[in-house]
Amino acid sequence: MNGIAQKSAVETTSGKTPSLETEGQPSTENKPGDSYVQSFARGLEVIRSFSADAPSQTLSEVASRTGLTRAGARRILLTLQTLGYVEGDGKYFALTPRILDLGFAYLSSQPLWNLATPLMETLAESVQESCSAGVLDGLDIVYVARVHTHKIMSTNLGVGSRLPAFWTSMGRVLLAGLSDDRLQALMATRPREAFTRYTLMEDGALLQAIAQVRSQGWALINQELEEGLISVAAPLFNAQGQVVAAINVSGQANRTNAEEMQARIVPPLLRTAQGVSQLLRTARR
Repeated sequence: MNGIAQKSAVETTSGKTPSLETEGQPSTENKPGDSYVQSFARGLEVIRSFSADAPSQTLSEVASRTGLTRAGARRILLTLQTLGYVEGDGKYFALTPRILDLGFAYLSSQPLWNLATPLMETLAESVQESCSAGVLDGLDIVYVARVHTHKIMSTNLGVGSRLPAFWTSMGRVLLAGLSDDRLQALMATRPREAFTRYTLMEDGALLQAIAQVRSQGWALINQELEEGLISVAAPLFNAQGQVVAAINVSGQANRTNAEEMQARIVPPLLRTAQGVSQLLRTARR
């Protein structure tokens, strides 16, 4: 399971999108009429082609990973280089720190997470485990806030990290907040590869687990994503009562088993989630 965070990000964000597989003919599904700017979409695809597995790439590699022609990939890379988002040495291209401005724009437009961090820090200190907040993005969860105590995974996680939603506690909570139609649509496109011997793979088992989360109001994942990793999560609600994010506490199974997680950590986790949800309801938009 080494590198699970990077593996997840590559599998879910750097594959060819339908609109880019044939450069001249984007799919109608992803091209909503004249409002779709194909060149902009291609530029984003080029940015997403870089990852922990591919931190620097040749022009040919970018073209292969995005489905673009070499000429198309070259134009986009040189444009990004002119704007300062990409650097190159004549053969290899890599993202520059300026690319972080794009992610920071999201975080800075969501002041809730700055307000929520003190509550998360209090929770992490009280239970002596790491605490995180995340949102759903397709088949992934994306970390938007993180308070570290111990290194619990084989890969360090931070703001912006992505993990598969169906096998994370925050993901199960966020999936439980979806409509049945949306959940079924995501279920149909989810990966079919197990991460560990404990990973739930059958649709029926996953739907039953998500239904249990809906019923009890929190989720527990025991070594489904990485052996030795256990976590619990609770939903965060907006003023309309919709699940818009999740908060979790993660630990090591050899130090905190499932029964202790439920008895010792779920109650303060739920209280913290209520506090953050209150911030969500009262924070100015």
